[in-house]
Amino acid sequence: QVQLVESGGGLVQAGGSLRLSCVASGRTFSSYAMGWFRQAPGKEREFVAAISWSGGNTYYADSVKGRFFVSRDNAKNTVYLQMNSLKPEDTAVYYCAAAQGLYYYNDYFKPYKYDYWGQGTQVTVSS
Repeated sequence: QVQLVESGGGLVQAGGSLRLSCVASGRTFSSYAMGWFRQAPGKEREFVAAISWSGGNTYYADSVKGRFFVSRDNAKNTVYLQMNSLKPEDTAVYYCAAAQGLYYYNDYFKPYKYDYWGQGTQVTVSS
């Protein structure tokens, strides 16, 4: 069992930055791939970024590529999402998720491949 707790959300002006953190419980954090997803009101949950268990591979949605950066610190059981050049369309609840057994590139983008989810943190970007 893995419990995930996100933090770092808030209100920021367009062009600003935020760093989200997700702390995991349990001693097997390093064996999980980690993903960030977001959900805006009235929209489906969408993939944002992901990182492999080792941190050696990262993946990004086209909409955030070059602006958002995912990283992890396995010693601290924490995954981060650095968000730069924020836009109003980035406004959403951001969730971190943990998964094992992601063998294919496309697996990282699919919410149903993830086993555990955090409660989410609100990010609001004002224009």
